[in-house]
Amino acid sequence: MKAVIANPADKMKKLDVDCLVDTGAIYTMIPRGLLEKVGVRITGSRRFKLANGKVEEYPVGEAYVEVGKAGATSLLVFGPEDAQPLLGVTTLELLGLQVDPVAGQLKPLELYLL
Repeated sequence: MKAVIANPADKMKKLDVDCLVDTGAIYTMIPRGLLEKVGVRITGSRRFKLANGKVEEYPVGEAYVEVGKAGATSLLVFGPEDAQPLLGVTTLELLGLQVDPVAGQLKPLELYLL
């Protein structure tokens, strides 16, 4: 899935990233060098349980993410340089998108204000 990752303060600093949509990932993870390239700043860190069962701590920061016509600011993980970029469920929800498992595509999320 193509995503645009941009500096939230200067959206002209952006790049296109091919991401794997991962409904098991809470946050979106992008290799650190790509986030640094567009000037995304580290604002903290979080501990994550990995697929292999290990727990690792990674830096996080806010970036502007665009998929299709939808865009939003989201917390992103500064991943290892060799990591596959992952589009996580929190970012998808902020974009108003969800995975359609039958079609294997993203579709608009039905939003509620109850």
